[in-house]
Amino acid sequence: MSKLLVLVLLGVLAVAGSASSATPPQRIVSLSPTATETLFAIGAGKQVVAVDDQSDYPAGAPRTKLSGFTPNVEAIAGYKPDLVVVAYDPNGLSSTLRGLGIRVLVQDAAKTLAQAYAQIVQLGAVSGHAAPARALVTRMKAQIRRLVAAGAPRARGLSVYHELEPDLYSATSKTFIGQIYSLFGLKNIADAADKDGTGYPKLSAEYVVSASPDIVVLADIRCCGQTSRTVAARAGWKNVAAVKTGTIVRIDDSIASRWGPRIVNFVRAVAAALAHLRR
Repeated sequence: MSKLLVLVLLGVLAVAGSASSATPPQRIVSLSPTATETLFAIGAGKQVVAVDDQSDYPAGAPRTKLSGFTPNVEAIAGYKPDLVVVAYDPNGLSSTLRGLGIRVLVQDAAKTLAQAYAQIVQLGAVSGHAAPARALVTRMKAQIRRLVAAGAPRARGLSVYHELEPDLYSATSKTFIGQIYSLFGLKNIADAADKDGTGYPKLSAEYVVSASPDIVVLADIRCCGQTSRTVAARAGWKNVAAVKTGTIVRIDDSIASRWGPRIVNFVRAVAAALAHLRR
């Protein structure tokens, strides 16, 4: 039995409640932006009655004031859900909801592409859209494979800096984000600076300038208004290789921080930057 199938089966068995988990839910509450995107992508959108305040995609999702970080059990239960999907489980949220007879599926942040694919398949199985979920994963794999095959040869010997915030927090190759760059064979400048092993070190301006990455990816454009112009205006950054060549990728914060169907958008943005890189 494959690892992917084991993950899916374990997840389905973990969805507990008064009703059988084989019965497709008709009133889903998603407190996970990634799960929200996936549910709509596999055709389960009509079953979703409420999503959390961070679920901003797709536009038609029934966004509410519900929080996945500081959840209010009474507010969640008020939507009369027969399934609640969460990415975090603070203060025994899942146990409390199950005690009310509500099925719960906990999908922690994926650490690898394999885990991301497994969660999509899992949501498909639980929501009654197994076939569309499997088809989505198949398409994602094919698209990513083509993009990487085209971009990897151009990435040889190049380095990348991924910016989470203007104060220079970054993501190493140990993270889900970093693994996208690893697909292309890019050297991540944050790796050598991760002394604490968190995967998300805070770099100094001097460190980034000294490393002179060939590609800069800004994942702080919505939160913090970062652009190629603001980066070039930073003290000393005009000498950074990516600034010189204009290889600064702006990617929506939410795309860069989620592990659902729009992973393909992230990979496509990196591939496009490589395609236009002047070497």
